[in-house]
Amino acid sequence: MATKIPVPKLGQSEETVTIDNWHVKEGDQVKKGDILFEVETDKAVLEVESQFEGTILKIIIPAGKPVPVMTTCAIIGEPGEELPPLDEVPAVKPAPAAKPAPAAKPAPAAPVTATGGSVQKKADSTKRFEPATASPSSVASPAVSHRPNPTPRAKKFAADYLIDLDRVPGTGGQVGRVTEKDVKDYLASSGYHDKKITPAAFNLAKTEKLSLLDLEGSGDSGRITLADVKDAAAERPQEMSTMRKIIAQRLTQSKQTVPHFYVTVSVDMSDLLARRKQLKDEGINYSINVFIVKAVAATLREFPLVNASTDGTVVRRKSKINVGVAVSVDNGLVVPVVRHTDRKALDEIHAEIAELADKARRGKLTPDEMKGSSFTISNMGMMNVESFGAIINPGEGGILAVASTVPTPVVKDNQIVIRNMMKITMSADHRIVDGSMAAEFVNAIKAKLEDMAFWDREI
Repeated sequence: MATKIPVPKLGQSEETVTIDNWHVKEGDQVKKGDILFEVETDKAVLEVESQFEGTILKIIIPAGKPVPVMTTCAIIGEPGEELPPLDEVPAVKPAPAAKPAPAAKPAPAAPVTATGGSVQKKADSTKRFEPATASPSSVASPAVSHRPNPTPRAKKFAADYLIDLDRVPGTGGQVGRVTEKDVKDYLASSGYHDKKITPAAFNLAKTEKLSLLDLEGSGDSGRITLADVKDAAAERPQEMSTMRKIIAQRLTQSKQTVPHFYVTVSVDMSDLLARRKQLKDEGINYSINVFIVKAVAATLREFPLVNASTDGTVVRRKSKINVGVAVSVDNGLVVPVVRHTDRKALDEIHAEIAELADKARRGKLTPDEMKGSSFTISNMGMMNVESFGAIINPGEGGILAVASTVPTPVVKDNQIVIRNMMKITMSADHRIVDGSMAAEFVNAIKAKLEDMAFWDREI
């Protein structure tokens, strides 16, 4: 029998998701485990596998539409099988079928010369102009109007020009309906006919739905070239992804509502790097980030106020130490969480970070794997960065920014020597963490990273 496929609930707090991309179409045969579609949450894009075998009878929710979780998005069953009732599915109106385009009339004279001359006025103002290399039926019109009242003749006339009908003042009737004469008057008064554009640039601008009046030419005598149109198309505003919108919203909220201050110390990593190399030679390969995460987790146990958060009225101390580890992905930044970090051995932390980072880069992280952090580490050590300050994640008391390890001349035992130095910067919420506490916190992390006896116990 036909089966309804719901949009899955991917996390305890996830209520709305967006189907980012369908991997199947109606009529496709699918097996268990086949990827049906991708959903975009506020933190990641995740693939959804089929739990059933059969034929995709109907796709109900199109890509790009935000829907509540557990909404029926598709029907799977046997070919020709009757579809079950879909009363509970939010109405999604399909796009109206396109009407057959009328037979194209022979293209009249072009508005540009073969060498890219200026758009010329004609004595017969009712005549429409079209470049010789493109007809109205072969290129999409750039004049897509959101105004409901242009007359059919106005739309037909404007279709051959690179103009925006929304800008044309209307004089027809009592509601100011845009007429064909209004379009002609607009062309004459706006300086449209003084513009110069090459035929190839005109065709591309029409395809890209650009207004000629918005284009600036870099060619001879201000002629608009193909490169000018490509630049204008590339500069059009692009809708941000759901992930980037959430990043923008949360970090703007944090920066505007949390009083940040910053404390930086330099850590001598020379001995730890030597110990790491020794372990690697023995077949144990830990990243530097593993040592940093462990040192931070152990230090958070000593500074419970840093492992807390506040809304400005009350302070919430967190009994669990869950360290978030920022991971850069193609379309933004995600922060998977290593839970109970202070209780885990180095090899456990190493394995968990590696697994979470791999899942993050493949878009496989679940929302639950990215929630519940009490403190975050942002490590840009692999990016040749001397120092930086990070923005605190909402709901946390601080974040640690880790820079690159750089060979640096320093004074040691009254001698100038070259040591591998790494700067760490804590961003702290000044509502609950004072300067002295932040200084003690980062110096406690520094002390652990430089203390080989500490690592002998941990290894």
